[in-house]
Amino acid sequence: MGDSGMNAGYHQFEESVASASSRRADAIVRVMPTPIIVVDEQDHIIDANPAAETFLGVSLAVMRRYTLPSLLPARSPLVTLIEDVRRQGASVSGYDFDLGTPRTGDRSADVFAGPVPDAPGQVVVMLQERTIAEKMGRQLNHRSAARSVTALASMLAHEIKNPLSGIKGAAQLLESSVTDADRMLTTLICDETERIVKLVDGMDLFSDTRPIQRDPVNVHEVLEHVKRLAQTGVARHIRFVENYDPSLPRVMGNRDQLIQVFFNLVKNAAEAIGEHAIDGEVILSSAFRPGIRMTLPSSTEKVALPLEFTVRDNGAGIAADILPHLFDPFLTTKTQGSGLGLALVAKIIGDHGGAVSCESSAGRTTFKVLLPMAVARDGRAADE
Repeated sequence: MGDSGMNAGYHQFEESVASASSRRADAIVRVMPTPIIVVDEQDHIIDANPAAETFLGVSLAVMRRYTLPSLLPARSPLVTLIEDVRRQGASVSGYDFDLGTPRTGDRSADVFAGPVPDAPGQVVVMLQERTIAEKMGRQLNHRSAARSVTALASMLAHEIKNPLSGIKGAAQLLESSVTDADRMLTTLICDETERIVKLVDGMDLFSDTRPIQRDPVNVHEVLEHVKRLAQTGVARHIRFVENYDPSLPRVMGNRDQLIQVFFNLVKNAAEAIGEHAIDGEVILSSAFRPGIRMTLPSSTEKVALPLEFTVRDNGAGIAADILPHLFDPFLTTKTQGSGLGLALVAKIIGDHGGAVSCESSAGRTTFKVLLPMAVARDGRAADE
């Protein structure tokens, strides 16, 4: 065989090896449980594995008709990350991106993206979905944080409120014997002492360790009551959307305290949207999640928390540096806020044996409450 024949045979052998290697790599990607997506220079989806089809809720054939940003939440940080890959020509990763849409539900993932070799502008995106347990586990420590102020609250209630009452009373007596200019100062003293008393009263709720009266509660009725209450005041300019699972069983809880929890969440949502917004929307939803079992601080065993209730708004969102500490006492971004509202929410839900968490990005903030269902003495659900 001549040199040309040997070279041709060698090239055929190389092509055969390369083709076999490519098929093997493609097969590996197809069976991987991690969603993998490839986009071109215009962000059109050109390839994806079955895990990505499941994650986005559409087939590859349908995906190829769209750009990746059109299948993601508005202003998704993943779009910016892909642009960074093209600009830097190197791999970029991101942590805990909110990728949920009305089609897929709540979804968040860690993201790794890198350029495709020998294909300018193309980017491969790999998603590592975060489980609900991981997302909830990061925020379960808020319960101990809420309880850590119990002793302080009791001390403040007994040692500070009484002197404050004396200060306010003295200021009120002085008002009748001072000039108009000085009366402004006495009024200021009265107002500030009243504000401190309200703060102490709010903290005193944490020191109440009395057992709460519990009965089977229909949380949908609680949410309806909260919606009507909010629409007469803080949320009168906001549209409400309700997505309820009507078959949901009852919760063993205290109706008044659950109203307090969900009104606090709806009030926060309304304030995040702003009173001048013309497209403000709050979505109230419920669902049954039979697979959710978590180990709570109050127990060494996994507890079933199948009842999920969410309050979602389209406000500005919560800053990433605040989100991990959102349920800590005294943390607030409001000029007149005490920072105790969400800490109290955490305590009440914790006392009900449940868990609460928050996910937020620009234009989408979701508070999720997981609760156990009411169970009769014979072990059946209370509605059975």
